[in-house]
Amino acid sequence: MWKRMLQLSNGNQGVDHGALSSGGNAADRVPAVVEPEQRVATQPAPAPSAYQRPPALFNDFEQIYQTGAVKPQRLAYGVLKVADMLNSSHLAGMPPDSKRAALMMALEAGGAKVEEILQDAVVRQRLLNDYEEARQKDLQSFEAAIQEQNRAIQAEMDRLTSQCMARMQSNLDGVALAQDNFRAWQKRKQQEVQRINDAANCCVPDAAKAGSGSGLTVVLERASSAAAR
Repeated sequence: MWKRMLQLSNGNQGVDHGALSSGGNAADRVPAVVEPEQRVATQPAPAPSAYQRPPALFNDFEQIYQTGAVKPQRLAYGVLKVADMLNSSHLAGMPPDSKRAALMMALEAGGAKVEEILQDAVVRQRLLNDYEEARQKDLQSFEAAIQEQNRAIQAEMDRLTSQCMARMQSNLDGVALAQDNFRAWQKRKQQEVQRINDAANCCVPDAAKAGSGSGLTVVLERASSAAAR
């Protein structure tokens, strides 16, 4: 029976109606699964925007049960009620067989039907699985949108990087040009200094001995010595 219920809870739509009509025990019967008209509708994808929000998730499972395509029946003893009874402190520490016997006794006393409890379990598990599938699709859409945004951001970064690199290269080119201009000026300055020295050298005695290569300082010293004599 439990293998059969596991198949149903995993989406297997096949149901052995003969098992329901047979004279077996109620606990051994498998409830027919009501096929929902449609799966749980996925949440609408967020509209494209500068900032994508991650898909919202219901933290309260009751919200999932009540917003599904097929809502669970209102039962005095649904599967969640049975789960609470099973975890009751009154049954704590009891052996599994004794716990099950006490639980079945309480359900029988309350007029609970095992078929309805199992049907409730299948419906709720299907709603949870459908909700998970829908949110998985939302997550994939969110991830794709973020990846697209990241590609756009990367393209913008590449464009800005290219612009910044061009500006940096332009700055370096400016420095190189300034250095070239300064070296050219230094060469012209040396020529001008030499022209001044040559002219000054001609204005003092013993110019022939000193030669044309003497610096201005030497020329001034020589002129000072000549004046002292």
